[in-house]
Amino acid sequence: MLKPHPAEDPLAEGYPCGDPAQQQTAEADSDAPEAVEETEFAKLNNQFVIPIVTDGLVSAMVVMSISLEIELGARSAVFAVEPKLRDAFLQAMFNHANIGGFSGNFTSGTKMRSLRSELLRVARDVVSGAVIDVLITDIVRQDT
Repeated sequence: MLKPHPAEDPLAEGYPCGDPAQQQTAEADSDAPEAVEETEFAKLNNQFVIPIVTDGLVSAMVVMSISLEIELGARSAVFAVEPKLRDAFLQAMFNHANIGGFSGNFTSGTKMRSLRSELLRVARDVVSGAVIDVLITDIVRQDT
């Protein structure tokens, strides 16, 4: 009767994750020099609270926290215009709420991309190009 050859047991040699001599690091495979992008993060101090209005009544509240990825050294420029930035963000969030952006599956990729895109546009308008990305670090919806 024919039997298959026994499978090699990686534990028999003492290497459960494979032979370390055969493993290569990503740095060794890459011929291109690593690009170092110098950025920093600015966490906006207070959360944003957005009411969701349905039929003239507040039906839910959305609470969000936002941080900005900015060019290195731009932190003071961001915080110098924080009141104006917060106002612009709130208006963008209210608009998002008014078109149903926080309704249903509000964390879907399409809705979140739309919101992030608008927040990034607003941030770049207010801070004059120092903003690289907008990070939504917390988001919660509480129905009433």
